[in-house]
Amino acid sequence: MTSSLSSSLSSSSPSSPAASMLPDGWEMVVGLEVHAQITSSSKLFSGAATAFDAEPNRQVSFIDAAMPGMLPSLNKRCVEKALLTAIALEGEVNRHSVFERKNYFYPDLPQGYQISQLKHPLMQGGEIAIALEDGSTKKIAIERMHMEQDAGKSLHDMILGKTAIDLNRSGVALMEIVSKPELASPQEASAYVAKLRSILRAIDTCDGNMQEGSLRVDANVSVRKKDDPKLGTRCEIKNLNSLRFLRQAVLFEAKRQITLLEQREPVLQQTRLFDTATGTTRNMRSKEEAHDYRYFPDPDIPPLVIEEEQLEGLRAALPELPDARCARLQRDYGISASESSLLGENATSAAYFSTLAASVPAKTAANWMTSELFARLKTHEVEIDTIASILPAERAVKMLLLVEKGTISARAAKTLLDRMLENDKEPAALVEEMGLQQMGDEKTLLPLLQALLDENPKQRDAYRGGKQAVFGWFVGQAMQRTRGRGDPKVVNALLQRLLDNEG
Repeated sequence: MTSSLSSSLSSSSPSSPAASMLPDGWEMVVGLEVHAQITSSSKLFSGAATAFDAEPNRQVSFIDAAMPGMLPSLNKRCVEKALLTAIALEGEVNRHSVFERKNYFYPDLPQGYQISQLKHPLMQGGEIAIALEDGSTKKIAIERMHMEQDAGKSLHDMILGKTAIDLNRSGVALMEIVSKPELASPQEASAYVAKLRSILRAIDTCDGNMQEGSLRVDANVSVRKKDDPKLGTRCEIKNLNSLRFLRQAVLFEAKRQITLLEQREPVLQQTRLFDTATGTTRNMRSKEEAHDYRYFPDPDIPPLVIEEEQLEGLRAALPELPDARCARLQRDYGISASESSLLGENATSAAYFSTLAASVPAKTAANWMTSELFARLKTHEVEIDTIASILPAERAVKMLLLVEKGTISARAAKTLLDRMLENDKEPAALVEEMGLQQMGDEKTLLPLLQALLDENPKQRDAYRGGKQAVFGWFVGQAMQRTRGRGDPKVVNALLQRLLDNEG
């Protein structure tokens, strides 16, 4: 039996609207570092598992725990996934890349260093095109993408008064994708991450589940006076795990820096954390530079050499990317650019739409998905995959066909949709059970509408006296009396006859 909405969807309230703009004369500059976990059943340098939400320290090899004498062995599958990502982002793959040790001490880093890449990353360059609110497109340049291993996790609430260490994530393969500082608003930052996530999901190199930590964002934020070419002092906000928190954190940090500068106080270069409870950022530590980590080539891992033949094979296997998918939907189904952009964001929504459009008009399918279905995604803060598992497209088609045939009204379909998300009964059975059948029989509607006119003589006489707008009021009252079941065409025609004294 299909899971009910109440047990499968988050009960969180919908996202709040974006806060007000920055004070006049100021602008923000944002660069993002996205840490994307590579979809792999084993870690970057060991064969330990990577399953989400395993019991603490159940997925740790001797290599991950940095036991003496253990040597890392590079996961070639993870390299292929990273190379596929580089191709999809149109970056330049470095044929010779080097893994280096990034040295720092932290309890959840048992080696005392993180294996990463600095001077010779896997990819340089690339770009992502994002859609702006005015409908235009902006291309955001990518500076680099490198591979690295994740650290473990400190647990502060497991043992009273103590910090526990979970090394399950230690050694998990990551891609760090660094944008250039070309984002100018919280909305652009959010759009960039959403677009990047849709690309990674399309090529199956990262599942993009921010709530599970497989996609995390560090935001570098600075502010400056408009038309000032010089960048201001930046602060880095670490480990943002939702698009909503990203928007909130970026906006708050920009306003915080502006307040300091307007009070003639300096902005200190810091690493900061975002407090989701208060919507504010707080200082974590002073911002480090590359030299603070004493990078040097890892002596246990030989340089990574990429052959052209390997790249050609990956290019040939590259699946349809989001931009191409959106263009195809617009071309094949005649829907608008905005509709295709929403429907083509990921493969699941595109396939869902295509299934609907095979049975009902494409415009009907597009309008229903972008309004009714996507509204439920926003309200419950879930992805299309969750809704699709609860309400398969084939079942949604049956509901839309009931509207097309006039069995139920579009208004009743909204009520039916919510009930269908709670159980797996057939739409027709639910319509009968809920009494949602549309009333289109004149014999049933005429007495009801006549009573409506008789009970409201002032409004009736006002209409007959020339106030045409009153007609809409009568229609609304009629739909209320029929609990939304009255066939709008029949209701309008009968009201017109009665008000014109033709009934």
